Amino acid sequence: MKDPKIILLVEDNPDDEALTLRALRKNNILNDIIVARDGAEALDLFFGGGIFNGNGQNVLPAVVILDLKLPKVDGLDVLKRLRSDARTKIVPVVVLTSSNEEQDILNSYGLGANSFIRKPVDFIKFVEVASNIGLYWLVMNESPVRTL
Repeated sequence: MKDPKIILLVEDNPDDEALTLRALRKNNILNDIIVARDGAEALDLFFGGGIFNGNGQNVLPAVVILDLKLPKVDGLDVLKRLRSDARTKIVPVVVLTSSNEEQDILNSYGLGANSFIRKPVDFIKFVEVASNIGLYWLVMNESPVRTL
C-alpha cells in the first residue's frame, strides 16, 4: 500500500488558510492537510521533533504549499533550510503568495522552489489554482518515496 500523500500548508493568515483549505476540499482533494502558521512551526515539523522529525518512520509531505511573508521565519528561509538538508531537499515546494515582487520570484526559484504562484484575489480563480496544485502534485506528479 502506498503511503498517504500529505499536504503541508504554511500560511499565517487565517483567512488565506481557510480559503486554501476550502478550495482544496471543493476540488475533492481529500488528502490530510497539516497547517503550520509560521515558518518556525514549519521547520519544527521537519527538524524539531514534529511529525516529520527525521526518525526514519515518518512520511514527508507530497507537497509543501508555502507562503513567503511569514512571522518568526520567513518563507524564503524555510525554503533555504528545506533545500539544505539531504532528507528534505526533494520535497516539492509550491510558493503560493500575494507578493508581486519580481525579486521574490527570482529568490524562490534560486533557492529551489518547484513552482511560484501568485494568490488570485477572486475566489473562483483561487479555487482553480488550488485544484491545479492538488491535481498536479498529488495525482499527476511522480515522486520518489518520501521518508526521512
